Amino acid sequence: MPPSTFPRADLLRRWFSVLVRGLHLVAVIAFGAALFGAPLDHLGGVSLLAAAVTASGVVMFALDIWRKPSHLLEVAGAGVLAKLLLVGWMMFEGAPRLTLFWIIVVWSALFSHAPATFRHARLIGPRP
Repeated sequence: MPPSTFPRADLLRRWFSVLVRGLHLVAVIAFGAALFGAPLDHLGGVSLLAAAVTASGVVMFALDIWRKPSHLLEVAGAGVLAKLLLVGWMMFEGAPRLTLFWIIVVWSALFSHAPATFRHARLIGPRP
C-alpha cells in the first residue's frame, strides 16, 4: 500500500471531520424524531438535541474555516451561518421549531448539491 499523500495532521483532521459529521447526522435525526413526538426525553428533549445539532454544526463549520479561511466569504459559509442561527433560535423558541427544521433540511440539501460555482462564489472581497 503506498504511503498517504496527506501529512498526518491533515489525515487526523479529515477523520475528526468525518466523526463530527457522523455525530451531527445522529443529532439531526434524533432532533427531528423528537420534534415529531418520539419519546426521547432520556436524551434531554428537544432543546438539548437542538443544542447538540448546533454544537456539532459549529465544530464542522470551524473545521471548514480552519481548512479554508475564505469559506467565511463564500455563499456556502453564509449559508452555514444562517443555518446555525436558525438552529440556535430553535433551542429557545418552541413554536416555529418544526417549520424551521424543514426549512433547514431543504436549505441544507440545496446547498449541499448546488454547483460548486454557486457554493464557492465569493460574497465579498476579491474573486480568486
